[in-house]
Amino acid sequence: ANKDFYVNSCLVESEGYCQWPRVREIVEFAKKNGYHKLGVAFCTGLRNEGRIACDIFRRHGFEVVSVICKAGSMPKETVGITEEKVRPGTYEVMCNPVAQAMLLNEQKTEFNLMLGLCVGHDTLFIKYSQAPMTALAVKDRVTGHNPLAAIYLAQGYYNKKFYPADPAELNPHDTEYNC
Repeated sequence: ANKDFYVNSCLVESEGYCQWPRVREIVEFAKKNGYHKLGVAFCTGLRNEGRIACDIFRRHGFEVVSVICKAGSMPKETVGITEEKVRPGTYEVMCNPVAQAMLLNEQKTEFNLMLGLCVGHDTLFIKYSQAPMTALAVKDRVTGHNPLAAIYLAQGYYNKKFYPADPAELNPHDTEYNC
């Protein structure tokens, strides 16, 4: 099974090299592996993109089960987070990537896709997903969900932010990084 999985990966790479966007590669890879039921775990902030992605997969003949990150959510206070919120002093619920994985497991999805789950949440989703999975896109609110943009700029625009002369200058609250 691993050999077929690997061969199909290589075939998709060669057939669509520099021609297909990732979403098309996922469609072709899923078809080559004989998958019929896809799971999509997505972030509430990317729900429109999630809807569009699910529509594309359905149009290519897949049954699609999607689950938003807030499924099974609880107030952040449940785990002791009170002021360390995105918006301190407001009611905020935390995402539940374990519930996302369990719900897709329950639906017996054959191949799961992550769309914009937070760092750490993605790791928990991967840990609990029973089906093989890949990332359709990762979240990066600063770069339009293109985290490599910061890497490409590391030797230029972001150089002093990533490599300050004095490491004490690294400021996690730098407003240039904040939304």
